[in-house]
Amino acid sequence: MRKQNAQSVGEIISQVLKEQNLDLKLDETRLIKAWDSLLGEHVAAYTSKLYIQRGVLYVHLSSSVLRNELSMCRNMLIDRLNKHIGRQIITDIIFR
Repeated sequence: MRKQNAQSVGEIISQVLKEQNLDLKLDETRLIKAWDSLLGEHVAAYTSKLYIQRGVLYVHLSSSVLRNELSMCRNMLIDRLNKHIGRQIITDIIFR
């Protein structure tokens, strides 16, 4: 017999992550890992470092031409990355 108040393991893990404020860090890590697949191999080849601080994604690129192109589509990239995660994680992107 199954108890009425039984929860799945996934629900319990999700609840613990929220209580410990670890769900944001987990989503930030997922967003960084998704960068290569969402933007493609060409962009990934020129990306040397990615990190998030206070809702800002910092992207280090080795190509100034690519940096300018991505800067022009900054808002579209923010929307695309946040939609991939399912909630707003980043509010801005800084290309370096």
